[in-house]
Amino acid sequence: MKARRIVAGVLVVLGAVLMFAAPETESLSGAIAMGLGVLIESAGIALERRRR
Repeated sequence: MKARRIVAGVLVVLGAVLMFAAPETESLSGAIAMGLGVLIESAGIALERRRR
């Protein structure tokens, strides 16, 4: 259970970093990076919620 919580935390942080670092100048690459960040963070949140 503890490993799942650590993985969930890492995914949430990684998603937030990806969203923060998404370039604003190039619309397609920025949108892809933002989308990946949202998906990764959502997976981390889902893992954390499934634990309960």
